[in-house]
Amino acid sequence: MIEILLEKKPEVTLDQIREMIDNKKRKIGAGYLTDQGALFLVGSDLGVSFENASRTQLGIKDLYVGARDVNLVGRILSIYPKRVFTKKETGEEITNMTITIIDESGSIRMKIWENLIPEIDKLELKPGSLIKITNGYVKAGLNGKLLLNLGDNSTIDLTQDDNKIPDISSMELSVNNINTEKDGIVIGGYVKENPRILEFSDFKGDVRKSLQMMISDEEGIRKLRVVIWNIDEKNIPKIIRLNSKVRIIGARIKIGNIQYGNGDFEIHGDESTLIEVSGSENEYELLNFRLISSPKMQSDEKISAVAIDNQRNLFFVSANTTINFEDAKINTVFECIPTRVFGNKVILRDDSYVKIRDDTNDIPTLEASVTKINNVMTLGYIYGLEAIILQQPNLIDVTTRNGETVAVSDTILGDDTGEIKLIGWRDGASEIGRLNVGDRVRILGAVLNTGREGKMELSMTRDTIIEKL
Repeated sequence: MIEILLEKKPEVTLDQIREMIDNKKRKIGAGYLTDQGALFLVGSDLGVSFENASRTQLGIKDLYVGARDVNLVGRILSIYPKRVFTKKETGEEITNMTITIIDESGSIRMKIWENLIPEIDKLELKPGSLIKITNGYVKAGLNGKLLLNLGDNSTIDLTQDDNKIPDISSMELSVNNINTEKDGIVIGGYVKENPRILEFSDFKGDVRKSLQMMISDEEGIRKLRVVIWNIDEKNIPKIIRLNSKVRIIGARIKIGNIQYGNGDFEIHGDESTLIEVSGSENEYELLNFRLISSPKMQSDEKISAVAIDNQRNLFFVSANTTINFEDAKINTVFECIPTRVFGNKVILRDDSYVKIRDDTNDIPTLEASVTKINNVMTLGYIYGLEAIILQQPNLIDVTTRNGETVAVSDTILGDDTGEIKLIGWRDGASEIGRLNVGDRVRILGAVLNTGREGKMELSMTRDTIIEKL
């Protein structure tokens, strides 16, 4: 390209061309132009066309605002749902969709407009697909970042594998690799607390849902908060167990908010983010449990209980009152295909299959749920213990990060193998406060966490059961 400029504009020197390239990059803004991208603009200013010049394949790093007739090969990282909006002037409905693509040099979002969408549907594109794009054009998106647009004259096709472009697996970062903010990432880690689906209001006031959880490295030393915004529950794996390996595809790393997490980096995704669970169980697997506590009604019109499975793992069971669970009581054995299994919580809703069983010998009983204190060692798991209260409970009020004042109580439990702290918040504080030194208790559903001093402690939840023996 420089040779063409020097040939067609002999009055311009090489040093002047270099200076013009630098000026274009300064004026457009850092990060928007490569030297090659700036050369297109310099050539336009000088009235020189590179139309017939032999050109190398453009990469994402070569794109700039205003680039047209863009031909590009990239791999799909994530796909957003189709969006339909209405033009104010004409009332016409317009459909578009957004895809994030990557190559060896970076990532970019690509917006596909109306007439091309049926062709996209035929290709059955998915994360990992390698595509060839022709006749795209680049604009600045609402966030100021580059946006590759495909219109009526553009094409998109599947193409053969390109060894230069990384596949999804080779992009995967571990929790310990996270050290800077970055878009378009794939991260793998281990689930270290129960995933939760929470509702929030967006800037329009519409109620939406987010998925939140913590993932860690394999040793469980570093933990990062994960928030996936604007989720569609149908697109989330039904079963995500504690300590299972997950891969999050199409997310971004940002500085964490100390108000909600531990101040470390956080992983944020959106409706295009894909979550994969390694070795995932069949989402329609038939699971069997025995209730080891009596079902109790919660304030949100759901029934909760503690249950044990055939591997002696304990779970919290949360069931809609509309499910035929009236006959369920302590020691009831049932089979189910749950709506979800999130960590140690089994969620039964109207779309669940639930049947109370008559044959019960294959499921452990309440006695099998009891663990000695020296065997309480897996963070995030819930445990059943029989122990003695060794310390008069301490009751204090604390102020949370959001300014709420809540009651907190703690005591020390002991058995013939060791001692451990038990802590309860809110209603759990009241439960602990009723205990006295020397009481022999059975605790079902206490969660093992790390306390402020780094020592392991058991925490109560609203579903934890304490019984005096």
